[in-house]
Amino acid sequence: MSNIRTDCRICHGIRLELILKLTPTPIGDQFLLEPEEQPLHPIDLYQCQDCGLAQLLYEIQPEEIYKDYLYLTGSSKGLDDHFAQYARRVATICNLNSEDVVCDIGSNDGTLLKHFKNLGMRVYGIEPSAHIAKIARANGIPTQEGYFKKGMGFGKANLITANNVVANIADLDAFMDGVVDLLASDGNFVFESFYLGDVVRNMVFDFIYHEHLSAFSVKPVKALIRRYGLAVYHVEHLNTKGGSIRYFCNRYYAGKHREVEDDDDAIYEAQTYIDFAKRIESERERTLAFLREAKSQAKTIAGFGASISCTTLLYHFGAGGYISYLIDDNPAKQGRLSPGLHLPVYPTSELYKRYPDYVVALAWRFAEDFRADHPQFDLIAPLPEFRCIRA
Repeated sequence: MSNIRTDCRICHGIRLELILKLTPTPIGDQFLLEPEEQPLHPIDLYQCQDCGLAQLLYEIQPEEIYKDYLYLTGSSKGLDDHFAQYARRVATICNLNSEDVVCDIGSNDGTLLKHFKNLGMRVYGIEPSAHIAKIARANGIPTQEGYFKKGMGFGKANLITANNVVANIADLDAFMDGVVDLLASDGNFVFESFYLGDVVRNMVFDFIYHEHLSAFSVKPVKALIRRYGLAVYHVEHLNTKGGSIRYFCNRYYAGKHREVEDDDDAIYEAQTYIDFAKRIESERERTLAFLREAKSQAKTIAGFGASISCTTLLYHFGAGGYISYLIDDNPAKQGRLSPGLHLPVYPTSELYKRYPDYVVALAWRFAEDFRADHPQFDLIAPLPEFRCIRA
């Protein structure tokens, strides 16, 4: 089931302009045990000309996207350390005390809450995926199953967090209504999300997929938060997810604090996205030219990375026909077939059995990490600029 919006997800304006046209893909994280036909869905990006929110208008029902959800926070390289630092930083800025209550919306396997618990706080999570919620509970994190809505939770929270979750919400009004209801009177709402400015600046267009309904920036977030009696009083720019912003919000009391300033106006201008599309096309052409030449010489090619973003990259670059298999160290992906293209997924150890001539870094933001760990392979990094890193 799907729905096509005709209004903005934040301000409900109808002046929505197409800013980036991308190749339709299957649902990006539906890796299969057996081949089956998977429909393609649009992932074109639009921008509201009133509030500035960049967003997908094509919405797939959450039950369809998350019915066999495989992503575990603890499986992502570096995220455990990131969330340990996150907990300490947020606890300091929000003046949290031992025994304060912390609720994480979209808590996944409880990796973040584990670090707040280690600081002496009482924690609980809300997680839509039943099997992942079960993992969190096994890890000692009280977790309520279900999609977050007003009335959920185990009591008022001094801190509500939502990391890389709010961008996935179709009904932001219902979500914020629930947040305000759950938040203690002096509580803080802190959420982290990939940043539209960095999508353009760092060439992370592959972060656009069906889960990510919104590509946030400061200006529209302020408009959303303000409507619910909150203010964005602090933001932090982070390197995670190709460039993210952490938004700190609490109830607005006139004169108590100032809202943060808006972003650079350039991310709300049409020319920015015309230039962005040209840069993407240039790297696509360079990548395909190399792969065609390699195939013409009967070279063998593997792909490094089996994440959702890799699905966007494979389809938009049209690279699937040149790659024989994918390698990924997430055990949940191994032994499965990639969405639509049905490329088999193996552990990294498979490279040392097959020794391909080239490895394409579909998870290109981790190309240098791969290179450090496996220097004996010729590595193709398609983004942010095409390059071949020889063994």
